[in-house]
Amino acid sequence: MSQRPIIALDFPSKIEVEAFLDKFPKEESLFVKVGMELFYQEGPEIVRWLKTIGHSVFLDLKLHDIPNTVEKSMIGLAKLGVDITNVHAAGGVKMMEAAKNGLKKGTKDGGKVPILIAVTQLTSTSEKEMHQDQLIEVPLKDSVLHYAKCTEKAGLDGVVCSALEAKDIHQATSDAFVCLTPGIRPSGSEVGDQQRVVTPTDARKIGSTYIVVGRPITQAEEPYEAYQSIKSEWNGEKS
Repeated sequence: MSQRPIIALDFPSKIEVEAFLDKFPKEESLFVKVGMELFYQEGPEIVRWLKTIGHSVFLDLKLHDIPNTVEKSMIGLAKLGVDITNVHAAGGVKMMEAAKNGLKKGTKDGGKVPILIAVTQLTSTSEKEMHQDQLIEVPLKDSVLHYAKCTEKAGLDGVVCSALEAKDIHQATSDAFVCLTPGIRPSGSEVGDQQRVVTPTDARKIGSTYIVVGRPITQAEEPYEAYQSIKSEWNGEKS
């Protein structure tokens, strides 16, 4: 079975999402990402609606708070039926453990607990910015690997990272450890505000488990054709 790229639904409202999805075959089940922009405008109902019409959902809210607050929040997110959700690894091992507990508590008996991953360093962050803004003096890769090890220790399924870091993360954790990678750009496309980007082909070869693609699909003149092209490249059907 071919893997689906996760489409980032970075739109301001459900109206724009509906207009975008209308350009895809109704019967095609997509894997989509709902981030802060859309969720904070439309609330939990946008997730329920997407699930109702047959799509898988990565709810990208990057929770980062005290353990008790994160645990209670995750109970609610699990009840939405999300497939993947996340936290910031910078919240610490105890917070990540609480997040996992919350997802388990919120999942119906016999149901599948959502995949839980942690953000290491944002793909928009350069090493220079990390040094200056976060006062983290180690190389960026060392910071990412440290966060990945903490994430594994907390019992989470994997991390959000740059595909450039996936190989090293697998070596530091395990082959089964999820590496979900944004910052994916087909050859020749605009980089935008991402700093560490790769092509779908490179991501597959390096070891990404999931890829997230936004503007190359959502802003394409023919979104479905762009999606199919990236999907084929991601599955090694074309170079």
